[in-house]
Amino acid sequence: MGIYNLGISDVVIQIEFFENENELKKIIEKNLLPGRIFLGPIQSKYAKFLENYCSDEVIFFSYSSKSSLAKDCVYLINFFPQNELSQLMLYLDDDARVALLYPENEYGYLINSFIDDIIFQSPAILVNRSSYKKDLSNVRESIKELGKYELRKYELNRQKQILSSKQDEKSKKRLKKLERFKTTSDYDFTHILIADYGLNLLQVAPLLPFYDIDPNIVKFMGTGVMDDKTFFYEPSLQGAIFPGIPETRRINLINNYKEIYDEDFLRISTLPYDLIGLINFIYSKENKISDVIQLLNNPNKKFNGVDGNFYFKNNMIERDLNILKINNGNSFVIN
Repeated sequence: MGIYNLGISDVVIQIEFFENENELKKIIEKNLLPGRIFLGPIQSKYAKFLENYCSDEVIFFSYSSKSSLAKDCVYLINFFPQNELSQLMLYLDDDARVALLYPENEYGYLINSFIDDIIFQSPAILVNRSSYKKDLSNVRESIKELGKYELRKYELNRQKQILSSKQDEKSKKRLKKLERFKTTSDYDFTHILIADYGLNLLQVAPLLPFYDIDPNIVKFMGTGVMDDKTFFYEPSLQGAIFPGIPETRRINLINNYKEIYDEDFLRISTLPYDLIGLINFIYSKENKISDVIQLLNNPNKKFNGVDGNFYFKNNMIERDLNILKINNGNSFVIN
């Protein structure tokens, strides 16, 4: 579809299938012509040895999400949370105080591992963090701890006891108001980053307001995984913000794909679609492989894509992202 939309007529795509590492190596070694571009592999376990072929003047665009594999002639095309989180934190102002809530799994540990470096580049500050087991067995306790639920509950009850001993109208009126709340709203943080995804995110997010972390007071945030209509109807995520590109940038592609193939367009399908455009640009210049490497390694050179302008930094794709806000089944740009 990318080839058709670009009007490319003189292109040959050779599709190869493999079932193990040895078969993949044979395919690569059979096609080691200078200037050859390989699209893939998808899985990280098959991308770990690609750098061994860089001396053959080839380029690999792998869909691996493992950043350590990005080097030399190996470029990674994926949605990387570090890029997303960096742009989200740069959006915040110097009054923002951030709390991090993350699962004890590979994704959560990844977010936790680089948030300190990212927050130092942001006007915001990180004031608290809490983790929970990947099976969510202790997520309620983690949320309580993060929001100091018991402490704020104690403080509210203390205020109620003081007011109940007074008989003036002002105290009675305030006591009546406080009776509506379970805790005080004296949060340490102004924003909370929920570093989870999928079904777990839909289970974790509603627990925050349940334990009196009010989304009307505390701004909920997520990474690019929130860019899915599944989350746009969740009541606790209304008003939540995340980094991404508005759907209007890819809506024509989505509709055309549905019309042609009678299947829903996968969100990750923008990756190979944008890659075809990049490869077409590379070949149209008829540069040597060393010139192409130099082009890709120039972070000031940006390419246009349906997922926004993109470039490569340390052999990993990065994008210029907007900040989107969820509202009533949709999302819209706020920056």
